[in-house]
Amino acid sequence: MNLLESIVLGIIQGITEFLPISSSGHLVLLQNFFGIQEGNLFFTVMLHLGTLISIMVVYFNDIIKIIVEFLKLILSIFKGNKPNNLNKYQKLGLLIIVASIPTAVIGFLFEDFFESLYSSLIPIGFAFIITGFLLWFSEKKAFQNKNIKNVSLFDALLIGTAQGIAIIPGISRSGSTIVAGLLRGLNKPLATEYSFLLALPVTFGASLLKIIDVVKSDAEVLISFPLFLGVIVSTIVGIISIKFLINLLNRNKLYYFSYYLWVLGIIVIISQLI
Repeated sequence: MNLLESIVLGIIQGITEFLPISSSGHLVLLQNFFGIQEGNLFFTVMLHLGTLISIMVVYFNDIIKIIVEFLKLILSIFKGNKPNNLNKYQKLGLLIIVASIPTAVIGFLFEDFFESLYSSLIPIGFAFIITGFLLWFSEKKAFQNKNIKNVSLFDALLIGTAQGIAIIPGISRSGSTIVAGLLRGLNKPLATEYSFLLALPVTFGASLLKIIDVVKSDAEVLISFPLFLGVIVSTIVGIISIKFLINLLNRNKLYYFSYYLWVLGIIVIISQLI
């Protein structure tokens, strides 16, 4: 892995992980059309950790408050107190945990099926198109305006299920969770923040499992300057991508990505049929 490849892959990871265009789908396209390889498993894990850092930087204050307040809630329960009204951060922490359950279940049960989808570009092309329609629909239709107090555990389960389905290459994780949140009536700022915060346990858990795979398989673990550079680039680009997406959502421009995904999906499908 040279410096240029690490920079390119860091940029790709930082952009596609957070913009609703599917990082997994673009990775497959890069490998098939342009010959850009993902690199060794350890390098891939570190790039994902770079984007995890991006979320922690953007939402640092909220993450700290969620951790502190949720620990207070647990301590209160152990002391025998019955929680009545959860504050914003306690509720958000609970919703993140609940939503992570269906995501983990789907990932474990259908891992082999999802892996098989990486072998063909036509399903990925259709997945791009479907993601585009979901973004368009959610942006064009008016929904409710739920705040954190009105979000139910059922809402969290549905959003977590959408996140699990997004393991399919071509289906965007951020796009599917934001769309699911909007469809369930969450206001846009909450749907966006909730989507990104949901990525924390998923990204950390997936990275931990991959690190275990690296250890078990005796795969190459090379600590080098290109590695650090790739992580730094993915982190910086990830921060920019998060803020860019938040800006577009606030301006009701989420559907802009639909045009890109429709064109890309059609091109991918046609390229495989001719």
